[in-house]
Amino acid sequence: MTKYGQYCPVAQALELLGDRWTLLIIRDLLTGTHYFNDLERGLPGISRGLLAKRLRQLQDAGLVEKCLNESGRNTTEYHLTQAGQEIQEVINALLMWGTRWAFGEPSPEQLDPLLLMWWMRNRVHVDRLPEERVVVQFDFYGAKTETYWLLMSQSDVAICLTDPGYEINVLVTADLAAFFKLWLGNLEFDEVIHSQVVRVEAIPRLVRAFPDWFAWSPAATAVRAARVAEF
Repeated sequence: MTKYGQYCPVAQALELLGDRWTLLIIRDLLTGTHYFNDLERGLPGISRGLLAKRLRQLQDAGLVEKCLNESGRNTTEYHLTQAGQEIQEVINALLMWGTRWAFGEPSPEQLDPLLLMWWMRNRVHVDRLPEERVVVQFDFYGAKTETYWLLMSQSDVAICLTDPGYEINVLVTADLAAFFKLWLGNLEFDEVIHSQVVRVEAIPRLVRAFPDWFAWSPAATAVRAARVAEF
């Protein structure tokens, strides 16, 4: 943990929050991620050792507490304390500033399709899904050419890295950069469909329902507002 040696609230806050990955860990905790493995999946590039170290630092600082979930099997969960929850205002301010001043076109190395699928998996409106299971195949092209599957039901949402062997109900073919921009609010669903950088193939009922199954990115509202302000 970096020490600045200054009697200043900004410096002392940065001693707690300024290390690499720390604010992104808090970002994901704020959006409802509570398990170590889930935090790791949402932060590609962090090692398990460094994630464990950052969580310990946040616990020592009184921002995170470790709890035991005794429903089913005993599993450790990480939850923000009140002090940690109040960092939401900091995240919101960074989101607004970043949207306005630091959020340009994506570079190829920023386009991780598995991370995108993980974000999508965590933002499904399960109450809007049909009663029967829906299998969505995503064929990405452009920056990376990869295929993934989402198996979605009202009780569970799972990502498959290989063909699950079920009938495909919805086929999505998408330029990876365009789908990232759609997810983040830089493009609208009607735009990407009209330009055919994203294609959704299914029976009409499922095609119409598809965009309403997802809450999209928590950043999308701010990104859309910034787009409107530009015009």
